[in-house]
Amino acid sequence: MELNKVQSEGGLNVTLTIRLLMHGKEVGSIIGKKGETVKKMREESSARINISEGNCPERIVTITGPTDAIFKAFAMIAYKFEEDIINSMSNSQATSKPPVTLRLVVPASQCGSLIGKGGSKIKEMRESTGAQVQVAGDMLPNSTERAVTISGTPEAIIQCVKQICVVMLESPPKGATIPYRPKPATAPVIFSGGQVRADALTAPATANLSLLLQHQPLPAYTIQGQYAIPHPDLTKLHQLAMQQTPFTSLGQTTPAFPARRLHLHASQHAHYLISKLSGVDASSQASTHELTIPNDLIGCIIGRQGTKINEIRQMSGAQIKIANAMEGSSDRQITITGTPANISLAQYLINAR
Repeated sequence: MELNKVQSEGGLNVTLTIRLLMHGKEVGSIIGKKGETVKKMREESSARINISEGNCPERIVTITGPTDAIFKAFAMIAYKFEEDIINSMSNSQATSKPPVTLRLVVPASQCGSLIGKGGSKIKEMRESTGAQVQVAGDMLPNSTERAVTISGTPEAIIQCVKQICVVMLESPPKGATIPYRPKPATAPVIFSGGQVRADALTAPATANLSLLLQHQPLPAYTIQGQYAIPHPDLTKLHQLAMQQTPFTSLGQTTPAFPARRLHLHASQHAHYLISKLSGVDASSQASTHELTIPNDLIGCIIGRQGTKINEIRQMSGAQIKIANAMEGSSDRQITITGTPANISLAQYLINAR
């Protein structure tokens, strides 16, 4: 087995950190009454197990230690989840036992090695362990990490985690990683100067266009020049957008703030209405704003064959130019031209990417 190779190279002396993404209920199960379960896991595995703070629908569980300690901790978590499934089944009519599912958070720069050329590595993992392994196509919000979902029996999951650890040790992350931090499920706040607290969103920020359609709390805000102005008329805009187009749900959502995608023609209509409501004429007051973005993040903003940047151009109504990479510089210059409302929305959508 591949694990022997790591042992022979002294791999078990290597300290590794694995991050897991869990729902609140799962975290409660791991902590146990008065913290007894997690205490027992720490003692028996000798791994460091940290659980992120905060009143969030999702939490990050970080497991650090030599690989053998990590495998013990994972085994204990997988068996605990199986126990929870068995207990929940005894109270329900379900006849078939659902698999245990764990979600790892992995730097996007390591996902290529996990998938392998033409999907060869992930296929080999599935076949040799019997676990289902899926690597998310998109990065988690405001990070450079992806979710890797493993499901199956606890035994299959443990074997799969061992193989993933081998790959992660052989292919360390490239460049800096922006870690995923789960956010509280609250509505965003817009400040003066068009700054949007996008950190309050757990769903992809481009999806809910909260800048234009603030579901809660009312009154909504519109950006005029450098100020965020409460605008009761924006509730009309929300109603109009609801009539204009059906909303389609996007991926995972949080109960307090469902992710919604506004179809393009409705968002353009919304943009036009905002300019009328706020007294900012969409055709006048054009100005230019410059942003600096790290080279390694520019790909997320441009998207495959320019799809994302084109979407941002259309949604914001702004002209957006991305300068070529300068030799010796780790940053790229982005120039946004349009009305203050255009620029604010373009800036918001770029930051959200």
